[in-house]
Amino acid sequence: MISLSLTTWSDHPLFTNHPKDFNSKATLTQYASYLPAVEVDMPFYRIPPVSTVENWQRQVPAQFQFILKANRLMTKHDYYHPATPDERNMAFKRFQKCVEPLIKKHQLKTVLFQFPPYFQRNSKNANYLKEIRKRLPKLPITVEFRNPSWYRDRKIETWVAELLARLGMTEAIVDEPNNVNNGVPFLPVITNHHLIVLRLHGRNSYGWFHQGKNWRRTRTLYRYSPQELKDLAKLVKQLSKDAHEVCVIFNNNSAKDAAPNAMQLKHLLHLHFKHLAPRQPRQMNLF
Repeated sequence: MISLSLTTWSDHPLFTNHPKDFNSKATLTQYASYLPAVEVDMPFYRIPPVSTVENWQRQVPAQFQFILKANRLMTKHDYYHPATPDERNMAFKRFQKCVEPLIKKHQLKTVLFQFPPYFQRNSKNANYLKEIRKRLPKLPITVEFRNPSWYRDRKIETWVAELLARLGMTEAIVDEPNNVNNGVPFLPVITNHHLIVLRLHGRNSYGWFHQGKNWRRTRTLYRYSPQELKDLAKLVKQLSKDAHEVCVIFNNNSAKDAAPNAMQLKHLLHLHFKHLAPRQPRQMNLF
């Protein structure tokens, strides 16, 4: 099975009644009429209450799935203002509680642990991966590294992949600009035959490496070309032979390119998603 997802649901005017309006915001139901899954970053900043998660569920079909980003305390994004052990423990407990409605209805595709660039490969952080699995023994987990030390050479790559496989975690296949000191390579590794995850951030090297005041907006300013999408489609088809599901997540949305690229890849892969939300008729633009 191959599924497609975008990061957040609102930031995609293509799915609204006014697709040419750059500022048009899609509802979750509108989004769910096009794609079967969505990545939600809200929990990274603030773990939502159960009532919020249940409200999401009411807006989508029963088969729709969510990818939730782990909270910043769970991914150790608190380097400059370290959390206490009790605060970190509480974050894990609250997160476990917030995903329970999704688990109950089989709507949690995976929990994404996107680690910060300073989360480098060492024994302490390797042990933290093991600790995560102990804290969340039954949850599907995907790990995305952002420090190149996890990919220094083939021996290290193999060791990391074997560690994640033993922990039952998916190692995200990341597409982003990279060099010796920044970014990570595009490495099609399989650590979990139940779920393979590709996260596509785009290939805007200048925007990625030049961290000015608008860096967070310009780093994913990129539209994949038809040939790049054909190459990705070929890889996805190959990976799908070795896993129950391959999920492709587009995160190149600084200029609203994620949705168009996802629809292009959907066409190239000849995908026909079932059990989507009913699509609303679009309003005619008379002017």
